[in-house]
Amino acid sequence: MPEHLTQIRNATKNAVANGICFIDRQPHDWKVTAIRSSMFRLFYQMLLPYLSIYVLLLGATGTQLGIVNSIGMGVAGLTAPIAGWLIDRVGAKNIYLAGIVFLAISWLVYAIAPNWTFIIIAMLAYWLGFRTSMHGCTVICGNSLTTRDRATAMSCCETLAAGLFGIAGPMIGALVVSSFGGVSIDGIRPLFYISLAGTIATFFLVLTQISNRRWGFIEESRTRFLPDFIQLLKRGRNLKRFIIVSVIAFLPNGMIIPFTQPFAHEIKGANEFILGAMVTGFALTPLLLGLPLGRLADRIGRKKVIYLITPFFWASNLMLIWAPNTFFLIFAGILQGFFFIFSLVIGAMQFEMVPPEHMGKWMGILGFFRMLVAAMAAYLAGVIWDNLGPQYVFLIYLGLDIVIRLPLFITIPETLGTKAQLEE
Repeated sequence: MPEHLTQIRNATKNAVANGICFIDRQPHDWKVTAIRSSMFRLFYQMLLPYLSIYVLLLGATGTQLGIVNSIGMGVAGLTAPIAGWLIDRVGAKNIYLAGIVFLAISWLVYAIAPNWTFIIIAMLAYWLGFRTSMHGCTVICGNSLTTRDRATAMSCCETLAAGLFGIAGPMIGALVVSSFGGVSIDGIRPLFYISLAGTIATFFLVLTQISNRRWGFIEESRTRFLPDFIQLLKRGRNLKRFIIVSVIAFLPNGMIIPFTQPFAHEIKGANEFILGAMVTGFALTPLLLGLPLGRLADRIGRKKVIYLITPFFWASNLMLIWAPNTFFLIFAGILQGFFFIFSLVIGAMQFEMVPPEHMGKWMGILGFFRMLVAAMAAYLAGVIWDNLGPQYVFLIYLGLDIVIRLPLFITIPETLGTKAQLEE
């Protein structure tokens, strides 16, 4: 065999062996959360191209679509501190399970909704379920992993969830929708029943496989609710600035993602296959680049990788607005996938800013502000869509990110290699 082929074979063997060794040394609870996150992503990516379109088909306007998202995100934001406070005291598993139950309720209500007003209940249950389940998941993930492996392990999870399963989901969704009559109410409805069945399966996975480990101190159980949060913010270095950075980084969940598919469908004329291809492209980016960029963040720092990938997400919004044909819409979807990688690197930073015993409260504070601001942004995005123009939904977010989030982010110290400390 030629020498260069032998070298390639040996390098491949070493890479596979190192990957197996890396996965093997990670804790069992993280492995289960990775599997559950992947299953959730499969169902969500299957639905994503059609969620907002479904609401519009049920009779909602752009403003009403914004209201639906706003109510759900707002209530989830208000409950986030309670969930975080409880996680530090009763453990993450029960909170995790409660979130999955809310998700199941959401898919059921979506499936049987006769008009758009029922979607308010479905969206409320979805955001409560998503926020609560992710709260439990992220605390388990963040506290189980070591600093040297954190971004890489999170990237592995994202590569599996948003990558492999994220690509399969839109393909399955497009086939199901096409089989039941195309982009219509009857064509989309079966997807919710499939997601409901899958979500019930993940409930039993978490119930039977995840421990109820706690990281908070038992003697803290009598501490009062509100003073806990005030004390954390007073003692933490750079936490207030990071909250603002995190809030703006989360805004696409309320402003960009819910309106991307309606923009492609209504303004650019995309059919179910193009919509599915956009979400497949969305998943392709973390599949190919999530793990390498996560590993890079564990080597050179979180901030440098964020600086590297942020412009790609900006470009995805501009390309969506100016796309002259379907090829550019799909490419815009590929670039939008950098949002997932950006989110996981920011997530690695947020885990490294407070000690493990305060993680539930810290995630509760972040969830509170992120969800409430995103709720207001979702409503404003709907108003902008109806009254100013759909393209301004994306342009206004870009302005906020460039003018506010980026300058503040520059002032926050790198977290890689530093031990989370709170001022005494």
